[in-house]
Amino acid sequence: MIEVKGLVKTYGTKRAVNGVSFSVRRGDILGFLGPNGAGKSTTMKLITGFLRPNAGTAMVDGIDVTLDPVAVKSKLGYLPESAPAYPEMTVEEFLGFIAEVRGFRAKDARQAAVERVIALTHLVSVRKQTIETLSKGYKQRVGFAQALLHDPPVLVLDEPTDGLDPNQKNEVRALIKKMAAEKAVILSTHILEEVDAICNRVIIISEGRIVVDETPAQLRARQPGARLDEIFRTLTSVDA
Repeated sequence: MIEVKGLVKTYGTKRAVNGVSFSVRRGDILGFLGPNGAGKSTTMKLITGFLRPNAGTAMVDGIDVTLDPVAVKSKLGYLPESAPAYPEMTVEEFLGFIAEVRGFRAKDARQAAVERVIALTHLVSVRKQTIETLSKGYKQRVGFAQALLHDPPVLVLDEPTDGLDPNQKNEVRALIKKMAAEKAVILSTHILEEVDAICNRVIIISEGRIVVDETPAQLRARQPGARLDEIFRTLTSVDA
């Protein structure tokens, strides 16, 4: 579903992403890890078409993102960092607006899509509130809901459980795991327990390069008995 080959992105003299290559199949939940500034978010923006690479390609469901970014976006559900939204809109107004942007022109179809994701992400109690009045956790849920509106085959999620309490984190993880059988998921996270909880693959990126691409079990086997955060620090040579 996702094929990344030799992605490069530079900012001035800095190579934020330096020859990154990997693939994600349907059914995969790929944990995308790395220290701050390692190139995680930049790589995700390249895959989703929000940035253009200086070199390399990213294919989503067989479509080259640099050649047809609009078609790629139709295949993707993207939750960017900090879940931006229009603060003056209510939850259901915002989701209705995004549904229309996503192609749900008929009122009944648009409403059905909104009702589905409000239920999935447990937003019923705040659906009439303006987004600016929501807690950080609820704002994050709204961001997750908009990514699911068109039931895309690929999900790219940047810190999807950021700001959620432990129960909410478990709910979101369970939802991602439930949906993963029919989707390809890239999940960026700083929470190493999340990798154990739901991911079947792990990529660790450091200074724009991939240093690990393996299963969580293989990652643990590198240092038997060590905690994941200890292994992570060893591989990236910085504090996690």
